[in-house]
Amino acid sequence: MPRAYHVIFGTYGFWLPNDPRGSWSTFVGSWELHRFGKATKTIETDSLAHQPHDIRRRMAAKHFLKSPPVVLEGADALVASEGFKRAFAESSRTCVACSILPQHVHLILGETERPINQVISHLKARATNRLREARHWPDDRPIWARGSWRVFLDSDDQIATAIAYVEANPEKEGKPPQRWSFVRKWTP
Repeated sequence: MPRAYHVIFGTYGFWLPNDPRGSWSTFVGSWELHRFGKATKTIETDSLAHQPHDIRRRMAAKHFLKSPPVVLEGADALVASEGFKRAFAESSRTCVACSILPQHVHLILGETERPINQVISHLKARATNRLREARHWPDDRPIWARGSWRVFLDSDDQIATAIAYVEANPEKEGKPPQRWSFVRKWTP
């Protein structure tokens, strides 16, 4: 069993199933999006975000989504964090790092007895509930992309490196550092 998990999940419309840099998808469920290519399943564990690709084509594909892409800025990120806080209060799970970026979330989670996919679903559900309560987000508009990316962390060095990466992420996007009340200090 891993000692911790680095979990990344996107908002709706962030990373399409046929993104030219690769995705975890095996199927493109929309004929309109399929015009831009087949699913680009990859097993790569390193970030593909900085791979060269045709940005205009990728952005053109986003115009064919059923709903506009979701961007969590400022107050929306704070409200999503309240949902995550609720999820952690309902369980015995520990979060040791979190970055809520406009179109994706990074979390470092401690050991869990439940399957990590269930943990991620719980986090997304509580954040969705809180966003809908606070902003009257339409019930038919998706907030989160399906799926997630998970890295199993087995050593203190891997965990420390992942925490540093997550904590530095907001600044990479020109945002201030983030400190969330539900994040606990990692103690090896």
